[in-house]
Amino acid sequence: MSEMNETENIHKPRLTMHFKVEEEDFIIAGEAASKTKKALQQLGLKQEIVKNIAIIVYEAAMNIVIHANYGEVQVIIVPAYVTVIAQDKGGGIPDVDLAMQEGYSTAPIEAQEMGFGAGMGLPNMKKCSDIMHIETQVGVGTTLKATIYLHQSDAKQVETGAMYV
Repeated sequence: MSEMNETENIHKPRLTMHFKVEEEDFIIAGEAASKTKKALQQLGLKQEIVKNIAIIVYEAAMNIVIHANYGEVQVIIVPAYVTVIAQDKGGGIPDVDLAMQEGYSTAPIEAQEMGFGAGMGLPNMKKCSDIMHIETQVGVGTTLKATIYLHQSDAKQVETGAMYV
């Protein structure tokens, strides 16, 4: 196989999961994280990677549930990395730097009274990812992309295991 084909191959998706998320649908965040965790475990990925990706999926879905009208969380698994993309239509994030501070929250009081919206979602996603990027437009919505790179042994698991998930 040529070097170009090998490079293309490690970036070719082996498994993609999509989760539709509606405003105030608190159950979907847990379901998305649980289904993602199960798929990653079936691939045989290391527990630390599985945990971090599940946290990112849960927090991303919760942000949509709490702060947006609707959105989608995608988990894209390729041999070299796993990327979580959360896109929503909603109010956007007026100050990303402020939102990245632990404990800062704009969650409505109803969400906070239920134990959500403590201002740890974005900081937790950042800690759990190798790279995280946020694009947002106030009054329109937000796209968050978080990537975790896989070690070579995990990449081989994805390569051989994705056909069985």
